[in-house]
Amino acid sequence: MRPRRVNSLGIHFPSGSASGILRARMAPSEPNAARPELTAVVPAYNEVESLPQLLTELKAALDATGRTWELVLVDDGSSDGSAELLRAEAAKDPRLVVLRFAKNAGQSAALAAGLLRARGDVVVTLDADLQNDPADISGLLAALADADVVSGVRVRRNDSWIRLVSSRIANATRRAVLGDKVTDIGCSLKAYRREVLEGLPMFVGVHRFLPALCGFRGARVVEVPVHHRARTRGVSKYGMGNRLWRGIHDLIGVSWLKVRLLRYQVRND
Repeated sequence: MRPRRVNSLGIHFPSGSASGILRARMAPSEPNAARPELTAVVPAYNEVESLPQLLTELKAALDATGRTWELVLVDDGSSDGSAELLRAEAAKDPRLVVLRFAKNAGQSAALAAGLLRARGDVVVTLDADLQNDPADISGLLAALADADVVSGVRVRRNDSWIRLVSSRIANATRRAVLGDKVTDIGCSLKAYRREVLEGLPMFVGVHRFLPALCGFRGARVVEVPVHHRARTRGVSKYGMGNRLWRGIHDLIGVSWLKVRLLRYQVRND
């Protein structure tokens, strides 16, 4: 299936444009020979049961791309031994980078920390709970050849009916308010060109809006179908309460941000 383009506004926001909100500053540039071509960023919170299988599958999927890579794993203040497992694995493989939070700060903070540490020209994000299939990364990278952001769309979702219904309502509401066309913002499996992440505003809830924020700045955003697996280990960190009310608050803030972001281009003549 060909990727479907969902947004291309043709607006450019320089990474130094002021928004009044903390902005992403990617890891400093390095000589091309030293910098990996691809970075995978994975936030993890109390996922010790899922991590061994995830690391095995993810490293195999990254190797299969034929690109040099690094894997940035952000432990979000886990209390189940996740951090210790990750540090032990990183000691055996220098391509693994572990960031450990002093206490739980939430998915947005963990994702932001991972993006700031990423050195690759392309950045892939996914969850640590095994519901995202690392084998889909190759499809995202293929679609990125003609795009700046590739957002996965989960097909045959393995979720409860109430989560499916709430997700459809949330996605429809977000699209109506923001005007973006991403149909499955809750899918964490995404790929970005490094330059579209530079200077993005970072805030609580940003993990739900990264493709939209990139689109606000003129990025070409496409969607591709990806697999979705049932959760067989660990427990979900989200319920109706923290999804609904936080989502509403975040949507109000991002709609304000869309209007208030500075829009300009510097002429070269």
